[in-house]
Amino acid sequence: MKQALALEIMLNGENVFLTGAAGSGKTYTLNQFINIARSMGKKISVTATTGLAATHLNGNTIHAWSGLGIHDYITPKFIDKMSKVRQETIKKTDILIIDEISMLHDFRLDMVDDVCRRIRQQEDQPFGGIQIVLCGDFFQLPPINKGINRVGNFVTHSNVWREANFTICYLEENYRQKSDELIDILNAIREGDVRRRHAEALLSRLNSDDLPLDLEDIIELHTTNIDVDIINESKLSDISEKEFTYQQTTTGAKNYVTTLQKSVLAPEFLRLKKGALVMAVRNSQNHQYVNGSIGEVIDFEKYSEYPIVAFKNGKTLTVVPESWELRDGDKKRASITQIPLRLAYAITIHKSQGMTLDSAKINLQKAFSEGMGYVALSRVKALDKIYLIGINKKALLVSDEASKIDKVLKQKSLEAEKKFSYLNEIAEKRAKGITIEENNYNKQNKSVTSWKEKLENMRKQFPNAYRPWKSSDDAELKRLFKTGNNIEYISTQLGRHPNSIKMRLQKHFGDDII
Repeated sequence: MKQALALEIMLNGENVFLTGAAGSGKTYTLNQFINIARSMGKKISVTATTGLAATHLNGNTIHAWSGLGIHDYITPKFIDKMSKVRQETIKKTDILIIDEISMLHDFRLDMVDDVCRRIRQQEDQPFGGIQIVLCGDFFQLPPINKGINRVGNFVTHSNVWREANFTICYLEENYRQKSDELIDILNAIREGDVRRRHAEALLSRLNSDDLPLDLEDIIELHTTNIDVDIINESKLSDISEKEFTYQQTTTGAKNYVTTLQKSVLAPEFLRLKKGALVMAVRNSQNHQYVNGSIGEVIDFEKYSEYPIVAFKNGKTLTVVPESWELRDGDKKRASITQIPLRLAYAITIHKSQGMTLDSAKINLQKAFSEGMGYVALSRVKALDKIYLIGINKKALLVSDEASKIDKVLKQKSLEAEKKFSYLNEIAEKRAKGITIEENNYNKQNKSVTSWKEKLENMRKQFPNAYRPWKSSDDAELKRLFKTGNNIEYISTQLGRHPNSIKMRLQKHFGDDII
């Protein structure tokens, strides 16, 4: 299916599973959908299964959005204990997006469904009547089952998968890989048909002699946290600055603390220096950074010695300790308090899912999970930008179940193309810059107007509408807001729509500022 038709199907209000090979433009299509749906006045909650994946869409984790956290079951008083703010968010949501769905357990999608039905008091409607858009690729990393935790499978095994009647949109074009050779290898891995020529092409990148002289900007992907930690510690040791160490503090019985630690990415002992590359491992309370934000330590506060981090999102701030809790019903069983950072010179393949890299050093010598090699190799745009440290046979395997599911999804996508073929004309018009009157979209109102005409009319009242924000504009916006001026006054002074002013203020000061 083409991206344009998938976009129109989502805008048509259908529950959708947007899938396709790595690099087929799933995130791009989602971003288009989000922007257009928001312009229609829809309230959209953007989530993903991991914090790092959520940053690609400027969203949150589905675990945090739903209030489920690390829980494997919904307790009798779960809803009663949920914050009013969280409940209001769920009640007001028109569209829920969950990205990187391959890593979500089937039982957890059912839990999200249950929470939405209860809070919205529409228990006969899947997700309480919210339009759901799932996105991902089952050939990528599967749900992880650990120890004594509840065991699950792909979301296609969930009860709500059947009830929600998802329309399958299987994107077919590849927009990431520029190398036909790499595309050929990735397709062979997906199809379980890796030939000698594919293996030889990959092995040519093993210990290749064309490594660039400066590897500082090339991130390393590894299969285990242990290897990642060794690399990060080595990089830190190379920095000739004073070292600061932060030890986590805990409360609760040892077994509960151990369980909680498995879900907390902040290390027990965090070592930092000025100049260190770091990653945030949870969302900040004041919305200044999110789980997965990358930054550099530029200094330390004089008295507290807390790190001052310049994040790549443009925010520079002191990162203070945060606490994680493990609760069992009404009882707090354990807590961990630590600076919510970890070193970021190397990351696990698990955390790389959803990223696009210009180049990478990849170690697949210890690959232990089906799909791991596919995910790692497909992060990079071209074969000659992959620098293999090691590889094993497991790295070239994908899940047999994923293969079976994929055949079904392709067939259902073809059926959806026929069913929604009447939207192709609208898709073509949108591609040419002709915008459908979105408020009448579901009524199939065919009246159209050009974006240029709309923009000209808008700029009669707001001369700077849809113009790029400059640093001077942001400085004036902050000054006007901090001196007590209301949205309408700021809108007049800056020549921008009030909604644009609100969104910009939320970008700078957090969602709760308005």
